[in-house]
Amino acid sequence: MKNISVEDFKITAPISLKEIPTSIDLDASEKKKDKKLNKLRENLSEHQDIMYAHNKYSVLICLQGMDTAGKDSLIREVFKEFNPRGVVVHSFKTPSTLELQHDYLWRHIVCLPQRGKYGVFNRTHYENVLVTRVHPEYILGENIPGIESVDDIKAEFWEKRFEQINNFEKQIADNGTIIFKFFLHLGKEEQRQRLLRRLNKSKHNWKFSPGDLKERERWDDYQKYYEEAINKTSKAHAPWYIIPSDNKETARLLVAKIIYEQMRKMEDIQEPQLDDKIKENIEMYKEILAKDENLIK
Repeated sequence: MKNISVEDFKITAPISLKEIPTSIDLDASEKKKDKKLNKLRENLSEHQDIMYAHNKYSVLICLQGMDTAGKDSLIREVFKEFNPRGVVVHSFKTPSTLELQHDYLWRHIVCLPQRGKYGVFNRTHYENVLVTRVHPEYILGENIPGIESVDDIKAEFWEKRFEQINNFEKQIADNGTIIFKFFLHLGKEEQRQRLLRRLNKSKHNWKFSPGDLKERERWDDYQKYYEEAINKTSKAHAPWYIIPSDNKETARLLVAKIIYEQMRKMEDIQEPQLDDKIKENIEMYKEILAKDENLIK
C-alpha cells in the first residue's frame, strides 16, 4: 500500500476544489484496505477507552459532503469497534420548530460530546453557511431581527456567520474538544452513478428523493460555497481535511488514519494512575476477594 501522509489532506492554505482530485490510488486491493481499516478502528477504540479514563478531552468529528458522498456508511465502518458508550452520532436534518426558536448553533451545542467521548455530526453547523446560501429563503424561518426578506441578507451576514462559527470552534477547542472536520469530496459523475444505483436497487429506493435531482442542479453553487466555507474556517484548532471520496473504502481508510495518527500525538492522554494508598493495599484486596471465592465454593 502506498505510504500517505495525513498532512496531504489537511487544509492550511486557500484551495480551489476544482484542483483537488476526488479519487486517489492507494495501490492496494479492497482486501488490503479493509484489513488496514480493521486494525485502525481497533486502535481507535482502544485509544478512546484510554481517553474515557483520562477524562480531559472529547472529540468532535464533523462530516460534510454532497448527497451520496458516503457519510452514513463511513460512520458505520470507522466506528464499529467502539464501545457504544464511547461514541454518539447526531444526524442534523431540517431544523425543527423547537430548534428554530433558538439561534442556529444551539442544536449543535447541546449535542457536543462529553469528556472522554467521541461525537459524530453527520451534517453539521456548516449547513448554516451552505444550504442556506444556496437557498437563502430558509434563513427567514430563523426569525432573525432585521431580516424580513431575502434582500436583507447581505454579504456581511455570511461573514458574520463565519466569524461566529470560528469563535464557537475556538471556544470548545480551548476547553478540551479536539475537532476534526472532513469534507468528503465526491465527483459529479460518481454522484450520478450512486443516484442511479439507488434507483436500480429496490432495497435502496427509500434513500432516493426527487429533491436529490433538484439539489444536483445546484452542484456548482454548492461547490463554490463549500470552497469558501473551507477556506474561511480551516484553523489550527479546527482544521478541515478534504477526503477524495469516489471510492468509499479509500475514504473510510483515510478518515480513520487521520483521526488515529492525530490522536496519537496527544501524549498527555494516558490511563490514570491508581492512588498510592490503593496500590499499597492491592494484595489485601486480592485476599478479600479470594476469601469470597472460597465462601461461594
